[in-house]
Amino acid sequence: MSSLGPAQQGPAQHEQDAAAAAQDDVAGAVADENEKKKKGKKEEAIKYLTLTLQWFRENILLGLTITGVLVGIILGFFGRLAGPTPETIALMSFPGEVLMRVLKMMILPLIISSLIAGMAQLDARCSGRMGFRALVYYMVTTVLAAIVGIVVVLVIHPGDPSAKSIPHGSMAGDPRVSTLDAILDIIRNMFPENLVQACFQQVQTSVKEVPATYNKPAIVERTLVYKDGTNVMGMIVFCLAFGLLAGQMGRRGRIMVEFFVVLNDIIMKLVGIMMWYSPFGIMCLIAGKIMSIANMASTAQQLGLYMVTVVLGLLVHGLVTLPVIYWTVTRKNPATFFRGMLQAWVTAVGTASSAATLPVTFQCLEENNGIDKRVTRFVVAVGATVNMDGTALYEAVAAIFIAQMNGIQLGIGDIITVSLTATLASIGAASIPSAALITMLLVLTALGLPTSDVSLLFAVDWLLDRIRTSINVLGDGFGAGIVYHLSKDELDRMDQERHADDAELGVVGLLESRKLSVLDEEARKRSVDGGPAASAETTM
Repeated sequence: MSSLGPAQQGPAQHEQDAAAAAQDDVAGAVADENEKKKKGKKEEAIKYLTLTLQWFRENILLGLTITGVLVGIILGFFGRLAGPTPETIALMSFPGEVLMRVLKMMILPLIISSLIAGMAQLDARCSGRMGFRALVYYMVTTVLAAIVGIVVVLVIHPGDPSAKSIPHGSMAGDPRVSTLDAILDIIRNMFPENLVQACFQQVQTSVKEVPATYNKPAIVERTLVYKDGTNVMGMIVFCLAFGLLAGQMGRRGRIMVEFFVVLNDIIMKLVGIMMWYSPFGIMCLIAGKIMSIANMASTAQQLGLYMVTVVLGLLVHGLVTLPVIYWTVTRKNPATFFRGMLQAWVTAVGTASSAATLPVTFQCLEENNGIDKRVTRFVVAVGATVNMDGTALYEAVAAIFIAQMNGIQLGIGDIITVSLTATLASIGAASIPSAALITMLLVLTALGLPTSDVSLLFAVDWLLDRIRTSINVLGDGFGAGIVYHLSKDELDRMDQERHADDAELGVVGLLESRKLSVLDEEARKRSVDGGPAASAETTM
């Protein structure tokens, strides 16, 4: 057996120690790396948690509103199991009724103050261009919405004659509606004969058939009657003209303009306070509505395909058509813009009224999406009355559904008639819940379809009305974003000119104040110098 000497053992032992030290270094480096990774993951988790808490802190109202919608749906379905009495349903719906009343109370002062304040800060040329862009957007999106609805209903074909077995709702007679009468009523309401009356009534053509007598044939009499409801169109036209002229009066009209600007700010602060009540009110609205529906299972079974058709068409328009138009014009991410509009969208689902959602829409566009107030005050206020994409789509689908249900084949001419009349009817629709059921009569009359079948749609309109209203509000929001993008340079140039004018006025005012101070100083000196002489004269 051979053995190594001390001289030979030294290098070997040194190599072993070096290898062991290297292994220790590697193990230490790996441990340090693992420790760094654990620390990095922990820091990343804390960062995400902080961002999440910050988002919830900044969007607590939105979170509460979404929670209110979900809780309202759950309460409604569980409440149905208990067989609630009409009194119970009324009590459940009462907080929601209060919310609707408060929101509607804000509509008129908000429209008046916002339109006048917005138009007064624009010149005639800029407001004309902005109005032209807005109207082009309104017409294009409304016609596209009607076309989307026609394509979807023709592809799915939800019409089934068995749906007529559903008990009909009640319709107030079978009124005859003429396209010409509807157009003339829109123009009449644009120019109300009494502004105070326009705050709570609007004009409508009433058609009455006078039966034939032994010496006179049967005739149709048309009379103008006033029905309850704010004449928003007339108020908009007046406020647009008033605000534009007030802005052109310069310094003389500045007090009036500032009055409406401050009034608008006060209304928006009231809305901001009131919106903290909206989650509870929306929850009660939805729960009470679900609890009040009779025969939900049979209704869903027989009109389910019709509901799917309408919802699918609205989703295509809201998630494809409008975002594509927005991205094409602005080259900005429509998802980011929609995220800023989420609070208004959820409120529209809960209230089913684009006019009642108007204050929230203003708030979302101006605070979240950074849209100029002069644009939102004009585009959104007018759009809440004129731009009804969801309503146009709904009316096109409903008209063709009723035709399919009655076994009536529609030709290409009838399809074009549906698209045009649905667009016109949506413009004339009031921005209140279920107004589309009334304007549906115009579309059905133009096609010669039975108007009594509109009552079939009452059973499901409570849900579809909320979804189409949310699309209406979304269309108004995207329209404001597009018009602001196209008008931004003009608005910036107008601001620069206004600042220059204000600076010039400030210099002139400073010179005048200095001149007055010099005159006052000279007068004071003269009075001081003449004081002894005046007193001496009095003693003599």
